[in-house]
Amino acid sequence: MKNTLQSLPKRKQMSIIFVMLMLLLGGCSAAGNFFEATTPEDMNLSIPPQTLAQKGMEEFNRGKYFVALEYFNKILESHRFTPQALLAELKIADCSYYMERYAEAYVYYERFEEMHPTNEAIPYVMYQKAMCHYKRIGTVDRDTSNAQKAIERFQLLLKAYPQSPYSLDAQKKITSSLEFLANHEFNVAKFYIRIKQPEQATVRLQYLLAMYPQTRITTQARELLNDLESSN
Repeated sequence: MKNTLQSLPKRKQMSIIFVMLMLLLGGCSAAGNFFEATTPEDMNLSIPPQTLAQKGMEEFNRGKYFVALEYFNKILESHRFTPQALLAELKIADCSYYMERYAEAYVYYERFEEMHPTNEAIPYVMYQKAMCHYKRIGTVDRDTSNAQKAIERFQLLLKAYPQSPYSLDAQKKITSSLEFLANHEFNVAKFYIRIKQPEQATVRLQYLLAMYPQTRITTQARELLNDLESSN
């Protein structure tokens, strides 16, 4: 079962885990409530948290994240001290992430990690925090801070949970982020060459080769550096 679960996409893994936990927490009555005609406009204190959670998951799995967010928020508003509240906290972060509100999602993931540091979802939360930065990496002429922060967060995940289902993808994302940073330095060096500042270009190329020696751009960087040094 464990190997089968890890072979599924990450969002599907979290959905399966959620359903399993809900069956344990809510029993058969929760399954019955799932089919009640409930909409966000009809939500009130009389609706049990099991129903709100399952309806929220239904909308989430349909890709209707804004609607799902209303259900999960209602759990925190009306049923803050139920077992479903913990799951609602996580899904609120997920909804924000899939709505591409990455800065907002990061805050929710960080809050979840701070409040539930021993929860079994923490490896996933750490991965998603890194992804919130990774998703905001722009073109090579843009700000590099998100690439740097993504690398830092992925490395924290690998250090804390080296055997997690997210480790392999975290390694790939680190490599991709390093490629971005190396290409950024290479483009800055070429910019300095265009504006007739070869000394500054030399400094950036030397930095690139020292900091990102395993990236694909290093061969071009070394050739360009040799050309600059031979012309002086």
